[in-house]
Amino acid sequence: MAQGPAEIAQPDIAPTTGGTAWRDLRVRVASAAVLAPLGLAALWWGGLLWDFVILALGVGMSAEFLGMSRAGGRHAGVGMAARGLCYVLPTVVALIWLRGEADVGRANVLFLVLIVWASDIGAYLVGRLIGGPRLAPRVSPGKTWSGALGGLAAALVVGWAATLIWGVPAAPGIFVAGALGLISQGGDLFESALKRHFGVKDSGRIIPGHGGLLDRLDGLLAAAPAAGTLVLILGQGKVLWQ
Repeated sequence: MAQGPAEIAQPDIAPTTGGTAWRDLRVRVASAAVLAPLGLAALWWGGLLWDFVILALGVGMSAEFLGMSRAGGRHAGVGMAARGLCYVLPTVVALIWLRGEADVGRANVLFLVLIVWASDIGAYLVGRLIGGPRLAPRVSPGKTWSGALGGLAAALVVGWAATLIWGVPAAPGIFVAGALGLISQGGDLFESALKRHFGVKDSGRIIPGHGGLLDRLDGLLAAAPAAGTLVLILGQGKVLWQ
């Protein structure tokens, strides 16, 4: 997609603090305060409730993908619908399958979710506090290298904490947490590239301060299939950080 003059003229250094950098923080926190407990409750309960929530999110994200394609002037034919399904379905399958493990399903999905959240929050806070060189100015001008490092550091802390609680060696958990954190950030960038491709600012407006479901779950869309693949490699019945 061709860039306009305003995009081309953007500096390579992102702003640090200021009113505009933090203007959405209050709304984001309020939305998270409502949605996070509901999501954690469904995760903790598991079973059909978790399956229903994940399937509903999958339908919602698929609808948002089709909406973005229409906004970008693409006809929502079978081929565009198939692309949206390929984007969302692996995550839906991975989250339902991971949570379904009898002994470690709850712990593994909670570990995954906490890493994605920590990576997202760390990147948001550090990026706005420090600013600095932009990570991918053509894809997402607001993201910085400092934010990416802050998100990675937050993910590593989650991995380290999990090993302490579980009483296992720290190195494997920290490595897995770092890998999933980086993959989560990659999912964020990929979704930003999709929005840039379709010429939209947000995937939707269902979540105040965040935009759409794809905007809020972009990191999980990448990290969940990766976590599922890792479980297949390690073998079922094992926690991700062990």
